[in-house]
Amino acid sequence: MDHPYRELATRIYTAFRYSLLAFAVIMVIGTIGYWHISAGRNTLLDCAYMTFITIATIGYGEVVDLSQSPGGRVFTMLIGFCGVANIFYMTSKMTAFIVESDLNESLRRHRMERDIETLKGHYIVCGIGRVGTNVLAELVATGRQSVVIEPEQAALDAMLETYPKQRYLHGDGGDDALLRAAGVEHAAGVFAVSGDDNKNLVITLSAKQLNPSARVVARCHEVRFVEKIRRVGADDIVSPDFTGALRIASSMLRPAVVSFLDEMLRTDDKLRVEEIAVQSAFAPRALREAVPTSREYVLLAVRVGTSWEFNPQQDFVLQAGSHIVVMATPKGRRALESSLSGR
Repeated sequence: MDHPYRELATRIYTAFRYSLLAFAVIMVIGTIGYWHISAGRNTLLDCAYMTFITIATIGYGEVVDLSQSPGGRVFTMLIGFCGVANIFYMTSKMTAFIVESDLNESLRRHRMERDIETLKGHYIVCGIGRVGTNVLAELVATGRQSVVIEPEQAALDAMLETYPKQRYLHGDGGDDALLRAAGVEHAAGVFAVSGDDNKNLVITLSAKQLNPSARVVARCHEVRFVEKIRRVGADDIVSPDFTGALRIASSMLRPAVVSFLDEMLRTDDKLRVEEIAVQSAFAPRALREAVPTSREYVLLAVRVGTSWEFNPQQDFVLQAGSHIVVMATPKGRRALESSLSGR
């Protein structure tokens, strides 16, 4: 039996064992008592049935004839009093069990963990502060599956107010067991975006050891940590301070470009500049066949190794291992990922 259900069974047993035992004792005493009152004329099943309808206050006719037995009627009143009292006690215990327990939360968390086990090619966000929340918003906006790992329950509660169906795990993103539970072995990438550079270094190291092929992007404030995080395997390191300063300068020097990029983030079409890898199973063919014209995307460039082909012609031959850069909607990105997979 799975752990949450075993825990549930244990809690039910603890909460109701005495009331269930009392119910069984009353049923046994009532059955034997009515059998003696009827002098064996009624079967044990009839006597048990008489006991049950008395306890349950169902109000059916007397199965065991008590018209000539005052003692039998007194016995029935005693059985009824004890049985009804026990039922009221069981009802109060049930109410307390439902109100006070976190049963629904435990079962929901278990279902979510089983859901996470089925994910492949998803992203793990370690840290859901201000930066992590914006990373998650972008993943949601572009239709990418993700799992959040966060040690602070208050931060998770704030996230769930905006994204109530978001998958998450409560704990430290540098914990190997938690990264495995988040499916790091099958993840496309890991965001190490907590507010602590030391923690981001540990997350990066752990993620790369568990899945060297996963892309890891780390957040870093202190310049002295940049090389350390890079040495433990980070594929890219982003400094919010540096990026913010570059954005401020760009807003002054190239306002139209910044305005265009901002518009992409606000548009209902959720347009993004995307990079899509051409998979190894892809058979080489011209762009006109591999990336046909569509309203869902615009081809900007192709990267082959370290060289770039900007605005490539339609007869350009696309080969496995290349990367295309497109401006696309989520629907267009998924269509291209499918066609370039070679399946």
